[in-house]
Amino acid sequence: MSTPRYSPREIEPKWQDLWESTGLYRSVEDPEREKFYCLEMFPYPSGDLHMGHMRNYAIGDAYARFLRMKGFNVLYPMGYDAFGLPAENAAITRKVDPGQWTRSSIERMKHVQRRMGLSYDWNRTLATCEPEYYRWNQWIFLKFMEKGLAYRKSAPVNWCPSCQTVLANEQVEGGGCWRCHTTVLKKDLKQWFFKITAYADELLEDLERLDDWPERVKVMQKNWIGRSVGAEIDFKVTGSDQMISTFTTRPDTVFGITYMVLAAEHSLVELLVHGTDRAEAVMAFVEEAKEKTLIERTDETLEKKGIDTGRTFVNPATGEEFPIYVADYVVMEYGTGAVMGVPAHDQRDFEFARKYGLPVRVVIQDPTLSLREETMAEAYVEDGTMVNSGPFDGRPNREAMPDFINYMEDNGWGRGAVGYRLRDWLISRQRYWGTPIPIIYCDRCGEVPVPEEDLPVLLPTDVQFSGEGNPLATSKTFLEVSCPVCREPARRETDTMDTFIDSSWYPFRYTDPSYDKAPFDQAKAAYWMPVDQYIGGIEHAILHLLYARFFTKGLRDLGLTDADEPFRRLLTQGMVIKDGAKMSKSMGNVVPAEEMMERYGADTARVFILFASPPEKELEWSDQGVEGSYRFLNRVFRLVMENLSLFSAEPERAVEDDENSRSLIRLRHKTVKKVSEDIERRFQFNTAISAIMELVNEIQRFIAGNGLNGAGGAGAAAEAIRATILLIAPFAPHLAEELWEATGHHKSIFLQQWPTFDPELAVSEMVQMVVQVNGKVRARFEAPPDTTREVLQDAALAIPRVREMTEGKEVLKVVVVPGRLVSIVIR
Repeated sequence: MSTPRYSPREIEPKWQDLWESTGLYRSVEDPEREKFYCLEMFPYPSGDLHMGHMRNYAIGDAYARFLRMKGFNVLYPMGYDAFGLPAENAAITRKVDPGQWTRSSIERMKHVQRRMGLSYDWNRTLATCEPEYYRWNQWIFLKFMEKGLAYRKSAPVNWCPSCQTVLANEQVEGGGCWRCHTTVLKKDLKQWFFKITAYADELLEDLERLDDWPERVKVMQKNWIGRSVGAEIDFKVTGSDQMISTFTTRPDTVFGITYMVLAAEHSLVELLVHGTDRAEAVMAFVEEAKEKTLIERTDETLEKKGIDTGRTFVNPATGEEFPIYVADYVVMEYGTGAVMGVPAHDQRDFEFARKYGLPVRVVIQDPTLSLREETMAEAYVEDGTMVNSGPFDGRPNREAMPDFINYMEDNGWGRGAVGYRLRDWLISRQRYWGTPIPIIYCDRCGEVPVPEEDLPVLLPTDVQFSGEGNPLATSKTFLEVSCPVCREPARRETDTMDTFIDSSWYPFRYTDPSYDKAPFDQAKAAYWMPVDQYIGGIEHAILHLLYARFFTKGLRDLGLTDADEPFRRLLTQGMVIKDGAKMSKSMGNVVPAEEMMERYGADTARVFILFASPPEKELEWSDQGVEGSYRFLNRVFRLVMENLSLFSAEPERAVEDDENSRSLIRLRHKTVKKVSEDIERRFQFNTAISAIMELVNEIQRFIAGNGLNGAGGAGAAAEAIRATILLIAPFAPHLAEELWEATGHHKSIFLQQWPTFDPELAVSEMVQMVVQVNGKVRARFEAPPDTTREVLQDAALAIPRVREMTEGKEVLKVVVVPGRLVSIVIR
């Protein structure tokens, strides 16, 4: 008889076609069943998928398939985050339409995802570049505007000269653009913002409710929001009605302020020096500071530079006048753009003061030694006793802080306040391939929202892609419009929305992607939301995940959902590494997904990705590992196909006299228990697959060792093989379907119930321990094989006969050999 041949090229298309033609993975709301919404972060349609991308999908698909077999009503959709600069750059360099380029890329990606056998509900597919999606971006923008959550203001913004667009703070990485890494500059422009700061406290507090999020992600968001409790203090500019407000977490040091520093971008700088002999030098310094990156300006290891404006302010605590400087280390992104200088108690202020000859005044004394301003070599930043602080002298500084805030409030120059590192979300982008902002500018009426009935504002096609400026500004048909209010000639907003808006609410849209009366059907969203398991990269911890949380709370306050959070559980999968670097096209180390599937099949690629490393850890690519996964699936295929006759045997029955069969039955139950718990509780697919491999090995040994000749042996082997097929189904779905059919089943394996286990049979098998005293066997006892040496020693010494022999004697040595022996030597 010829050896059965495992042929993924024949098996996999067969089952993919059947799944699609039968609509096996379509999701329908069913109040009688427990729902589970499983979702991966949707991809940007670059068109070319490699095995780094596929790891994300393999994790989500294995989990969704497992949950279906567990009886859950699973929603598992896929879509495409389709707006963005790559398509626009393609239009510039290749002279192709961005829409055509994007849709072509989507089709190539879909082809690969289908070939991988991913169990998406393809009826729910969406692409954010389609008008039926982005019209709701515009609708939400208008609703946010009505609520005061969307507004326009002039502000210094992050400008990428290469991409010719504004970047949000979160999109500046290491001083460079997050996409092209060009050094980011500062530029003053009128821009649209979303008021994410209105939800700062809720975004921070609700992190405590996200028990199933990685702690690392929660810490990153907490630090980005950056809530600080302190005080806001007003300082009067000498000889002027102008006031400078600062936020500080150390109001206990106000008596030690000896200078003030403004950011180069602060609106008061030009006003303060206008018409003075310092104006030219100060404004030159301002331009120099603006050219530095945010990282350079806030790097504490670099020397700080400043310039005296020639103006002074009054310290309200002492009545003294001190100079106002402009410095490069102060930025508008944090606080108010003005920082009070307390050189005795802040190291950065101390270094700045020593450099420019500014006074140092001690107001918190070190309890262990007496600080003297003229001999201090560094700032004293610890707690201590307040000195030179008027009515607060002699008090511990921390204890006095609340009273000092009351003192400021009573005297009218300060107040308790909470500050945040978080800034409002700048959403304007000077590019074409994005959602048009639905605003019209009229000389008579000002900023006019586009009426809802006129949505969507469509992207025009008569634009010029020159690589300079905003292509939308080149389209007269788009730009020139009548004002909806007065009907006079007006012009459209030419900025488009940050593409992170597209991904901030898309999980809601999946619940009914064809709904045309609102962004989503509230009843269907109420059934499915929130997402029960979200899967994606750690790089989105601040950008996408924070924005999505803000959007969910905003949609809730619009009355569209009861959900407070979009994602109940979060898994951040590790990167795929090859040749020592992250797998990426730019590194030239990609392994194309189609190439892998052509050589080995989709199931091999999936099993390797899931077996090689825990999902949250980095995965080192290994060609040998892929070969090993292929050989394992071949073994499973041959094991089943060479033993099909077993499935006509009697079911397994009591086999008290057949230790081999009993052992295989126990291993089957243990394996089902381990695989179930590793997937459901721990997301440890690698150890689950390892357990299946061990079961396969044992089945082969059982058959090769004439185990089938024992009482009930054929039934035990058949049940073990049947369990193996079911257990491997989430990881190698095509192979599992083929083998399930071969063993006489006519319905998809994914309509079967996940195998169960008997808790008594699933416990580790007991081993017999021999107890020796001075070399002679004195007792025996049973213990689980994983029992520690300490527990085995205590158990042996507690046996009555052994206790009698050792009582009152000196125990010289106890040697424990786990699984075999406890040897006791007494004098």
